[in-house]
Amino acid sequence: MTSRLEILAAATARTLAISFPTVFDQLCGRTSMDACDLRLRDWSRGLLDDVGIRIEAHGTEHLSPRTPMIVMSNHQSLYDIPVIFQVIEQRLRMVTKIELAQVPVWGAAMRASGFIFVDRRNREAAIRSLREARAKLDDGVLVWIAPEGTRSRDGSLLPFKKGGFVLAEEMNVPVLPISIHGTSAILPARTWDLHRDQAVRVTIHPRMRRADYATREDFMAAVRDTIGSGLGAQPPAR
Repeated sequence: MTSRLEILAAATARTLAISFPTVFDQLCGRTSMDACDLRLRDWSRGLLDDVGIRIEAHGTEHLSPRTPMIVMSNHQSLYDIPVIFQVIEQRLRMVTKIELAQVPVWGAAMRASGFIFVDRRNREAAIRSLREARAKLDDGVLVWIAPEGTRSRDGSLLPFKKGGFVLAEEMNVPVLPISIHGTSAILPARTWDLHRDQAVRVTIHPRMRRADYATREDFMAAVRDTIGSGLGAQPPAR
């Protein structure tokens, strides 16, 4: 049986295997988003195969090609990332914390492939990140935001931050809510307690628009409730 250490080493190797050529392409001035997409698909598939994850996806009919959308999901585990990249076949880039940009090679590869870094401690930098996300949406890229802002330790939904909702309002684009259930059983937040052969259920809900709600707060609450509906009973935190 493959050990936990071997699986983690394989995950690191897979990440470096797509990071080095991405950084090299950028240094040579020949970055291709198509190539980045293929690498992300292969990387995510490999990570899931290494631990025997089975994905059950519902609501894929709500993935409308060529429709600008902000994808919002709950965040239970690092394995949410490869799961989403396997479920959504369109070009997708994640808004993530600025600290990852400092990781050698990997951070540079993420930046080169179009991931969006946000520094929540610096308002001006956060605004620049939102502008970058707007440009991605204009180019037809799906922008993925985890509105909790961090991974949930116990799988329950945390309060949502408003940045992604401000972007949806200003860009007049819908939010696509997604519920990810089961990844916390694979690798719980802030641990290396890895478990193989788990099932993950992904529920893609119908798109939601800010114009259908009286206030931004109502919209945020409705999106949170929708995501929570795919996870079972959730606490009323807002």
